[in-house]
Amino acid sequence: MISDDVQKLFNDKFGYDSSKVFFSPGRINLIGEHTDYNGGHVFPCAISMGIYAAYGERQDNKIRMFSGNVSDAGIVEVSLDNLAYNKEDGWTNYPKGMLVQILEHGYKIGHGFDLAVYGNLPDGAGLSSSASIELLTAEIVNDVFSLGIDELDLVKYGQLVENKYIGVNSGIMDQFAIGMGKKDQAILLDTNTLKYDYVPAKLGDRVIVIMNTKKHRELQDSKYNERRAECEEALKRLQVGLPIKSLGDLSESEFDENSYLINDDVLIRRARHAVFENQRTLQAKDALVNNDLETFGKLVNASHVSLHYDYEVTGKELDTLAETAWKQPGVVGARMTGAGFGGCAIAIVDRDQVDAFTKNVGEVYEKEIGHPAEFYIAEISDGPKEIK
Repeated sequence: MISDDVQKLFNDKFGYDSSKVFFSPGRINLIGEHTDYNGGHVFPCAISMGIYAAYGERQDNKIRMFSGNVSDAGIVEVSLDNLAYNKEDGWTNYPKGMLVQILEHGYKIGHGFDLAVYGNLPDGAGLSSSASIELLTAEIVNDVFSLGIDELDLVKYGQLVENKYIGVNSGIMDQFAIGMGKKDQAILLDTNTLKYDYVPAKLGDRVIVIMNTKKHRELQDSKYNERRAECEEALKRLQVGLPIKSLGDLSESEFDENSYLINDDVLIRRARHAVFENQRTLQAKDALVNNDLETFGKLVNASHVSLHYDYEVTGKELDTLAETAWKQPGVVGARMTGAGFGGCAIAIVDRDQVDAFTKNVGEVYEKEIGHPAEFYIAEISDGPKEIK
């Protein structure tokens, strides 16, 4: 078990036994992509793959961190008195950023600690390892120092880490899906109001297969901020004639009737994706509630098509996975998930077809792209917790 491995890792690196072990999940988004910063709905869930941490108390202000996934970085040592962002600190900027948020919100962290982490989330795959480590750190500190911070506040702190500390202009979905995750439940989240519903993800004899392109994507280096700026400009132009606060306020017909206000082909396509994807997400929730997996699958497929043509964030790798998946027996639906530009796609597949599915899709992918994809079965999981 990985929890045993991370305890051994802690002892190897720090020379004593850890006192607590914690887990924080990754996440996938079933549908509702690039809607979170456009005032729309998202429909994510936490997954059983994630990041484990072993914790040990210190008597001074030092914090020492080691990751089994980035072992070349060695032990990174910082002080509670200086948690400023430092590019050279690499992955540890995410825990540091969360500590900064907790301190800035008036909570006390009484002493330093040692932390060894190890995860089974594929690096750079878009399953949200950064949000996972942020919420993992929050869970540890909240527990160890008995801070009593509400989980929803920790979720908001995680977004602030990304926006203010790391400098990525991201929405709140990743942190929300991880922090508020529940086993076998997807979360329909209104990103405008943070109102949310848990929806039983009853897939029957079907499973979610995660398909990893093994093409790394880094949000800072991608066109993520460019897409966000394009949507903001489209919204500004629509607001000349419409009393709306976000693209998520519009129905499909309202958008069609008023898209002339945007007066730019690229901006129209970007905004159309945000508006139509939001409506697809609401329809997808209804389909799951009604146990109508056929309609749910069609909406999932339509999401990928929109992300390809209107939003242009898929690329050859993700398109190859999704389009090949559509042709396989036992597939309800498939789409890219996450920000795009690499990372992962998901497919909802009959359990008894999974072996044939991974073989067939894997062969086509390797032939087309030149390197193999990776496939995982995702269970829908709880949020961050201590492992007793």
